[in-house]
Amino acid sequence: MYTKQEIIISSFRDGKSQRQIARDLQISRKTIRKYLQEHEKALQLAVCKETAQSCNLSSEPVYKMATPRLRLKLTREVETVIDELLEDNERKRGQGLRKQMLKKKDILEELHRRGFDIGYTTVCNHIARRENRVVTKEAFIRQVYQAGETCEFDWGEIKLCIAGKRRSLQLAVFTSAFSNYRYAFIYERQDTLAFMESHVRFFKTISGVYHEMVYDNMRVAVARFVGPHEKEPTRSLLQLRGHYQFRHRFCNIYRGNEKGHVERSVEYVRRKAFAPKDAFTGTLEAQQWLDATLERLNAGKQQGTGKSADELFSQEKDLLGKHPAMELVCSEQVQLRVDKYATISYRTNRYSVPDHLVGEFVDVSVRSRELQVYV
Repeated sequence: MYTKQEIIISSFRDGKSQRQIARDLQISRKTIRKYLQEHEKALQLAVCKETAQSCNLSSEPVYKMATPRLRLKLTREVETVIDELLEDNERKRGQGLRKQMLKKKDILEELHRRGFDIGYTTVCNHIARRENRVVTKEAFIRQVYQAGETCEFDWGEIKLCIAGKRRSLQLAVFTSAFSNYRYAFIYERQDTLAFMESHVRFFKTISGVYHEMVYDNMRVAVARFVGPHEKEPTRSLLQLRGHYQFRHRFCNIYRGNEKGHVERSVEYVRRKAFAPKDAFTGTLEAQQWLDATLERLNAGKQQGTGKSADELFSQEKDLLGKHPAMELVCSEQVQLRVDKYATISYRTNRYSVPDHLVGEFVDVSVRSRELQVYV
């Protein structure tokens, strides 16, 4: 309305030409001509020109509504594919596989793999219309980290079909805060041995040690709470810290954003690896599938930097701490009695031993994947 007033006043009161008004107000002469013609027509039709001029100067300009755009990309075939993928998500939700459902970005990638030329916004708008809800956006503040300095660790649960049977397994995930380089291992449970062994395997894989490791309030890392903000590390974490010479830092309670890289990596790795495929002959095959997925993810270009995680990790690899010459042995030493069935019992499982050991005590070295029995 203010621009409309300026145009009319400049023309009728100041006597400026349309060309000069366009130059002064930095707007199109076509717009100026339209407002002036509307004003002249209103004055010609009015009985009282003074009242008509006042009303016209005070009225809001009227704009023509644009005609709805045709959906050229969102064809019926594309809608059918999206709806099928959403129905598959509903099936997984019903099976308790909520964390392995496809996200909108995954649906977009699947459409591109099938040869459809469509954008992310179009996919999101169709899903929002289908679910009849408004999607709000969330804002984040990106932190800056030094190369080779910080690595974050977290657990995540995965549900896989192993040899035809649905099982809950645990995912140990490491993520570099600088490069977003990810690595993960599959374990049977979130216990101390798996916690320690995952660190040993990760440090061996990267041939170095990050100077700081970040954890949340997991039981395998926090022995007890000393105060509202102080936590006492477990013996296993102190062993790792002493052997590999790194610092540790705990997040505050309910503050997963303080280790946001790995918090998102658990969800990201789980979805990218096990949303497309969740049935395997054994955990070894599942780990091989996970390794191949991580290799592909680390080689992909990142949106923020335009570089891959492998490229950024190569920059920080020389800045990592030195890997010890000897690996830390991760095992638990227990003494068990052999029963009359020539078996020993450990954590509700029974293991066979030679029958001549019946009634004897044996020393057992327990690891995350095996037991070694010594007479």
